Amino acid sequence: MDSCGKPHIWREETISSEPIFQGKIISLQVDTVTLADGRSATREIVRHPGAAAVVALLDGKLLVVEQFRKPLEKCQIEIPAGKLDGDEDPLVAAARELEEETGYKAKELKLLNAFYTSPGFADEKLYVYWATELEPGEQQLDEDEDIQVEAITLEQAEAYIAEGRISDAKTILAVYAWKLHQLTGSI
Repeated sequence: MDSCGKPHIWREETISSEPIFQGKIISLQVDTVTLADGRSATREIVRHPGAAAVVALLDGKLLVVEQFRKPLEKCQIEIPAGKLDGDEDPLVAAARELEEETGYKAKELKLLNAFYTSPGFADEKLYVYWATELEPGEQQLDEDEDIQVEAITLEQAEAYIAEGRISDAKTILAVYAWKLHQLTGSI
């Protein structure tokens, strides 16, 4: 059995891999694979180092950042997040990103979940942490970052989802985890 839980024939075997692009954050490759029935196919694959995000509550409100997202050509409201640097521990990245983007530190970060953002074409794995006991730190934005920090209520978050101002999976997951926490007291 392989990772699919099926007999080995379900696995696509890589025949060749051609690097297409190597950027600062991602790389793109085109793999030629053999399918279970013997035919070949191509797979365009984006490689990404992974990322960490933080659900951080301050006085009962969710800390979010608003920034322009060029691929969408619009501003988005999101939880603090950023890519892993090299082989960086996701927990370390989460703590770093929280402080860099919002100016707050968490005494404790607990992993809520980790998931692949777009497994049909990318290997990016996103680790989402729950932050507790926030205290002031020092905001240190990257030189190309232009973000606004806000603390929003659950009602605002739900309205922003309905309006499309929050439309990324990690932030929607964060809002529902927060709502579950309010209902049950657990995460």
